Amino acid sequence: MKKILIAVGVVVAVGGLGAVAVNGRGKSAGREVRSETVARRDLVATVTASGKIQPKRKVDISADVSGRVIQLPLEEGQWVNRGDLLLRIDPSQYEASVQQAQAGVSQNRAREAQARAQLLKAQSDARRAEQLAQGRDLVSAQEVDNARTQAQVAQAELQAARFAVNQAEALLAQARDNLRKTTIVAPMSGRVVRLNIHEGETAIIGTMNNPGSLLLTIADPSAMEAKVKVDETDVPGIQVGDSTTLRIDAFPDRSFTGRVTRIGNSAVQVAGAQAGGDQQAVDYEVVITLDHPPAELRPDLSATAEIVTDTRRQALSVPIIALTVRDHEGKKFKSGGEKGEEGGDAAPQQPKTDRPRVQDEVQGVFVIRGGKAVWTPVTVGITGGEYFEVTKGLRGGETIVAGTFQAVRDLEGGDAVRVPPAPAANRGQAKGGRR
Repeated sequence: MKKILIAVGVVVAVGGLGAVAVNGRGKSAGREVRSETVARRDLVATVTASGKIQPKRKVDISADVSGRVIQLPLEEGQWVNRGDLLLRIDPSQYEASVQQAQAGVSQNRAREAQARAQLLKAQSDARRAEQLAQGRDLVSAQEVDNARTQAQVAQAELQAARFAVNQAEALLAQARDNLRKTTIVAPMSGRVVRLNIHEGETAIIGTMNNPGSLLLTIADPSAMEAKVKVDETDVPGIQVGDSTTLRIDAFPDRSFTGRVTRIGNSAVQVAGAQAGGDQQAVDYEVVITLDHPPAELRPDLSATAEIVTDTRRQALSVPIIALTVRDHEGKKFKSGGEKGEEGGDAAPQQPKTDRPRVQDEVQGVFVIRGGKAVWTPVTVGITGGEYFEVTKGLRGGETIVAGTFQAVRDLEGGDAVRVPPAPAANRGQAKGGRR
């Protein structure tokens, strides 16, 4: 019995030492992380923006005079040539206005002739009075002055009659112009992409603040462009001539190419935005001209553009998730900029964040050396897909912590880490994938 108790005690003691050893190894092994080797790869920096497909050349047709449409010899989608008849507005009232204006011109010209005759008579009376006063003293000086005054009045009446003729002629020209505007012809060759009026309806005078006055739109389908909205933080990196790949929702299995041809100089105005309200996102319009647009493209199709702003060949790079911020010693920050808070800053998705930077905040990665995470500050360049370009701080070939997100978030310089071995299936796939 005594030997049994001794044997049990030895087993318990050995088991206890084994548990201590296992616990010791687990503690010293550190946090489990994913790793990746710093390598060189081709990086392409892009800016993604969405917008609409629009024809490069289009004309919105509105009426300059109002009236009932009596002729509309076209349909939406129809091709028209420059000078073709688009529509005709009932000209009856405008023809009457022309006739009235013509009568006004004739009437005022008659008054002008009458005023000219009165002027000639008044001038003749003034000369006769002057002659009689000089030679024979048959008229008084007052009568001479009256005759001269009548001549001056007749001169002024003739001038007024001439002005009235000019005014009547201007009204006639305006009436004829309004009559001409009842017939609307195509200002350019193209396709009727929008038709908002029908024969028998009343066309109203077009104004910028009245979208209902738009009658139809003619567009040239041979040149199409995408107008996309780009965030203000991305605009400085875009230049005219940058290549672009576009995805159009109506053609999910196709991609289109184009180039940036215009960058807006002022922000896109947000409809309904009020001064002094909540701050709105500031976007700028960027115009992308498509290369060889297909004939089936239509205006107002939704599109997403990836604008290539920069490229790097065989650039040293690290995964985006690996980049984080710490102080110079690799310690986390507390809220308010103090160091040492648990659950410090998360790994940023971009090297430049919109939040205020804490004093002494450093961007960097954790290099794995001897089972420890060594804080290594780095300087980053462009962002390409899932990787940042590293311009300073690494040489290549280092093994760095590349996940998980929570691990990168919680690590501090000097923490113990361990990289679990890859599963056998994954190793077999990786080996089979290298040929």
